[in-house]
Amino acid sequence: SIDGQKRGSHPAKGIQAIEYDYIIVGAGSAGSVIAHRLTQDSNLSVLLVEAGGSDRSVFIRMPAAFSIPMNTRRFAWQFHTEPEPAMDNRRLHCPRGKVIGGSSSINGMVHVRGHRADFDEWQALGAEGWGYEDCLPWFRRSENWTGGGNEYRGNGGPLTVSVGESDNPLYQAFIDAGVEAGYPYTPDYNGEHQEGFSTMQMTVRDGIRCSTAVAYLRPALKRPNLTLETGAVAHRILLEGDRAVGLEYSRGRSLQRARASREVIVCAGAIGSPHLLQLSGIGEPAELERADIPVHHALPAVGKHLTDHLEFYFQFECRQPITLNSRLGLLGKAAIGLEWLATRKGAGATNHFESCGFIRSSDEVAWPDIQYHFLPAAMRYDGRTAFAGHGFQLHVGHNKPKSTGSVEAVAPDPLVAPRIRFNYLKHPDDVAGFRRALRLSREIVNQPALEVFRGREITPGESVQSDEDIDAFIRANAESAYHPCGSCRMGDVDDDDAVVDPRARVRGISGLRVADASIFPSIPNGNLNAPTVMAGEKISDLILQG
Repeated sequence: SIDGQKRGSHPAKGIQAIEYDYIIVGAGSAGSVIAHRLTQDSNLSVLLVEAGGSDRSVFIRMPAAFSIPMNTRRFAWQFHTEPEPAMDNRRLHCPRGKVIGGSSSINGMVHVRGHRADFDEWQALGAEGWGYEDCLPWFRRSENWTGGGNEYRGNGGPLTVSVGESDNPLYQAFIDAGVEAGYPYTPDYNGEHQEGFSTMQMTVRDGIRCSTAVAYLRPALKRPNLTLETGAVAHRILLEGDRAVGLEYSRGRSLQRARASREVIVCAGAIGSPHLLQLSGIGEPAELERADIPVHHALPAVGKHLTDHLEFYFQFECRQPITLNSRLGLLGKAAIGLEWLATRKGAGATNHFESCGFIRSSDEVAWPDIQYHFLPAAMRYDGRTAFAGHGFQLHVGHNKPKSTGSVEAVAPDPLVAPRIRFNYLKHPDDVAGFRRALRLSREIVNQPALEVFRGREITPGESVQSDEDIDAFIRANAESAYHPCGSCRMGDVDDDDAVVDPRARVRGISGLRVADASIFPSIPNGNLNAPTVMAGEKISDLILQG
């Protein structure tokens, strides 16, 4: 069963240790992939440890309801940043999946690989073997693209990737406006060319969220060599000298230990993975001492280079009554839910991000650094605040930030949240990037294709014109796009600024890998679930190679 422990006994009094070949920490976007691939070898035994529980909730399964699990403690760690100095000292929300499927069970289901140059950049930063051509086979292996397979796309993989079926004319009008503004149309931004305007793709199968729990973990749980422990909070990696030999974790009040004869693989995400390494005594010695954690292995880069995408909402009134705003009341939401329950179709079967764009903020930029999600409604991402009339909005992100932050343990207790600071907008180039993004967005929306729909600019409002006005608006209103990465950065084996080598092995500790978005050497231009799944596919192969 995916709802609890699959097999195996628990130690009684004392802390005895059951032995497995591999222990995976985190059943999320990478951990579920690795569990699936390793257990395809029937000779290998795998323990998968997950702090959360079942994903069997209508709010997870129904694509349109994704804001609910994202904001629910049962399904997500509800982290917040420290006050961000360049963001009016606001504490920004940073939810991370705490459920089977991890953040793939709570995210917006948008499927974006990133630009090919993002991965060539990884290789240039020391991640040998992670250039675009190296990663492409693993992207293809992961996906079942309903548009059909080709040299860029896979159509036989576990993860279903589809497009929405809405007939709302605003989606096409936004694409047309982008073309009128001088940008290309790209038929498949995950194919040969990312740059341009396009129909957006989502991880939805037959009207239901296709998380990695659905795509990878459920098939793997049919195998007797996989043990799943849910409600299991990892306390520390067990270390003997310079080797990882197991994991200490708790389920309820019971403290458990399991041993790994081969490897421990940490897939706890960009917040959880560095935190667990630090709890295990791996990190910057001074930080560990401040947190009252004994130092086992000095690795100062742990928790550094934390990066995220910021975004703001560019909202306009709509002159025609065709937006979702009229359906956001209790009766409207109930009707959407009932239709979805009965048919798996309609407004409940989509994330409503059905068109998009990827553009460069200036001619000096080598590849796209601005991303658009188009939504035929004017509302907050969490669904709590909506415009009273009809409206539409762009989610505008400057996607290649230079500002980086950190994750730092503050206590040896795993349930005490780490200190998180992204240092958003600390780098002046990021501030300039958002200025350009706002002005280019205004130019796109004011093209003829949107003329019959476009009303007044709701936010930021026509009065926001000067650099100073734009900067103030972004500081006060931009939110996280929920794409943290880079906190266990991958680099050359001799790079003291890296946590893992190009085979995802923790530097200086044998038998220990990190495999999730925390290892990304730089942040891609796009949503992070697709490259995280790719990393899980690629690293699972590296593990099996030894």
